[in-house]
Amino acid sequence: MILNTGGRTDIVQYYSEWLLNRFKEGFVYSRNPFYPSKVSKYELSPDKIDCVVFCSKNYEPILERLHEITDKYNTYFHYTITAYGKDIEPRVPSIEKSIETLFKLEKIVGKQRIAWRYDPVLLTNKYTIDYHLKTFECMAEKLSKHIDRCIFSFVQIYKKLKTNMPEARALNDEEKNLIAKGLGKIAKKFNIHLQSCAENGDYQKYGIYPSGCMTFEILGKANNIAFKKLKHNGMRKNCNCIEWRDIGAYNTCPNGCRYCYANANPEKAIENYKHHDKNSPILLDKINDTDVILQANQTSFIDRSLNLGLF
Repeated sequence: MILNTGGRTDIVQYYSEWLLNRFKEGFVYSRNPFYPSKVSKYELSPDKIDCVVFCSKNYEPILERLHEITDKYNTYFHYTITAYGKDIEPRVPSIEKSIETLFKLEKIVGKQRIAWRYDPVLLTNKYTIDYHLKTFECMAEKLSKHIDRCIFSFVQIYKKLKTNMPEARALNDEEKNLIAKGLGKIAKKFNIHLQSCAENGDYQKYGIYPSGCMTFEILGKANNIAFKKLKHNGMRKNCNCIEWRDIGAYNTCPNGCRYCYANANPEKAIENYKHHDKNSPILLDKINDTDVILQANQTSFIDRSLNLGLF
């Protein structure tokens, strides 16, 4: 089973101690966001977890104790660093600080396990195409020797985004092509493997690879392990990722990013964060008497007959 710690909230930045406690105790509960009374129990042991995948905008809080996970588990790290300032990402560290932290992370886990996420790409009167390309080039020059790849995607105008960031708008095909062409040119200049994420357009002519963010190829190569040859349908429309399970919760990330799809609004996330218990087996709230706890099916995708480097 692939364990995702960052799809619904930034666990690394705000809930690192809780996460480490869960690995220490060997299990975690995750509430179904669509059927709240149903709770899945996941066993956290190397023989049950094929790979732990992280996604965060700030790894600083977990760096000193990250070895507690990396010493035992296969891992991969998505590090989101965008062009936006506090007007859009209120509680995210500056670009300079984020890059500095990424360098620290690389020394611990190696560049082969780090993907730089430059997403979502959105346009406003301030954040223009030219602004994105200039900022991306400055960042790419610094990060190129410290990452496995760069992943980007264009913003999707969800209903929540229309409410929380009305100035953001959908990009037309001409704008997408101009940005893709520019990003592709910059990536080539700095020898960065650039790929798109769940995009409808085909940007291969700009040197951009169509791929998933979590594929057998990416995770296998990063950890020197072999996965079974299995067909999968992705996690959502136009997605090429393998099946994974998330242990986070929606409406719990205090970052306050205005484009975030995982928060109904920043105030609700901050209020929920206040009720977090680092010793609870579940990220938000507590297990109730009416909850139905089910042992999750933790099928392994690893080909044990071709084991190259499993712990």
